[in-house]
Amino acid sequence: MPMSTQIPLREKLSRIASTGAPTISGFATWVLDHMSDVAFNSVRGLAHKAEVNPNTVTRLARELGYDGFDAFRADVQQAFRQQTIYAARAQALLNRPGADIFSEMVQANRLNAEHLYTNEMLGLLETCIDPLLQARRIYSVGVRSCYSIAHYFAYVGSMAFPNFVEVPSLPGAIMDQISLSGPEDILVAITFEHYSTEVVRACQIAHECGTRVLALTDTHMSPIAAGAWRVVPLPMGGPQIVPSLSSAFAVVEMLLAGMASRSDMAARNINAFESRIAQFGGYQRG
Repeated sequence: MPMSTQIPLREKLSRIASTGAPTISGFATWVLDHMSDVAFNSVRGLAHKAEVNPNTVTRLARELGYDGFDAFRADVQQAFRQQTIYAARAQALLNRPGADIFSEMVQANRLNAEHLYTNEMLGLLETCIDPLLQARRIYSVGVRSCYSIAHYFAYVGSMAFPNFVEVPSLPGAIMDQISLSGPEDILVAITFEHYSTEVVRACQIAHECGTRVLALTDTHMSPIAAGAWRVVPLPMGGPQIVPSLSSAFAVVEMLLAGMASRSDMAARNINAFESRIAQFGGYQRG
């Protein structure tokens, strides 16, 4: 059960730290200074870091009004996802030991992977494969930090499949492209908070054109999730300057691999691509 929104989490923790039994109050005090550890650790991992019994971790979650630790951790992770002021995220890294930051990032990546590779998520991606193969055109839109993901998806996809459209990079090119799309096409849109205006607008144009939108974003509350054909909620936890994009790369890689597994032409097209590049000296042997 989610925590009541009437009382902020830190306020409830402070109350327990002040009035709870010694063991639970001591752990609540520790948690107030180590919220990121809650977000990126299991029960046992957190207990080890705080030097408490795992039962104390579960007990605190229940004292806070949750059914268990997973619900507690999910709320903390959501709070971290909403902390999208990049300067503030960078400031939070100041003077922290590198080993501590790296350890937290490793833990965060593990948790992101756990959330990404669930049966529900894999099933969702599975439903995208055939429509992508059958689409007349596949458009990919991402700007700023998400441009690299959109470019990778379109570049690798175009090696194997004829329906991928080059990612727009010139001013005005996004509108130029998406305004030509239609019901037989799919727009793969990638953005997270802060949500890029250009990507949000591309999705609006796609909807007006009847184009299906596959939204790769951080939450179902994202503006590009509204009206989307499919929404892939990306786990993006981690202490780094911007939310982690590792899961976004993993998703587009899985989509491309799934498409290749169902295409008789993919390997042949990639072989022709590689041969052309090699013919003109694009590759060098190590």
